[in-house]
Amino acid sequence: MTRPLLFGFIAGFIATLVFHQLTLALLHRMGLSPFAPYAMRPVPPFGVPAVISLAFWGGVWGAIMIPVIERWRGGTFYVAAVVFGAVLPTLVAWFVAAPLKGQPMAGGWKLQAMMIGPIVGHGMAKLGRHSPTIVNAAWGLGTALIYRLFRRS
Repeated sequence: MTRPLLFGFIAGFIATLVFHQLTLALLHRMGLSPFAPYAMRPVPPFGVPAVISLAFWGGVWGAIMIPVIERWRGGTFYVAAVVFGAVLPTLVAWFVAAPLKGQPMAGGWKLQAMMIGPIVGHGMAKLGRHSPTIVNAAWGLGTALIYRLFRRS
């Protein structure tokens, strides 16, 4: 059980820096997100760059996701990773993280805020930090791919 947790964390951390942030960069370049990737502004409580904090939480989610989906094989494993990444972190960001940060639940139920959030990724914008559906789906796929590479070696 320790191995999937550890490799899930590592895969999730790396996938955040690569898949999540490159997807955000693409969306930003296309004009679909006003927020650039690889935010280096310090964030509390330790003052680490925002992207490193985001990668840490990507690692935590990876440690959660991999044991849940590990039993599936083939394409089902990757589909589960994409769905997990798109749905669960988004719901937690909407209904747990946002209220804890004094922000409206689910972007205040405003469609624009709910859709900006899925594009931008949590921790990236005041309005859009709640629900990173698109970038988290990319993160989920990346985490699954990186995890499978670890398992083979």
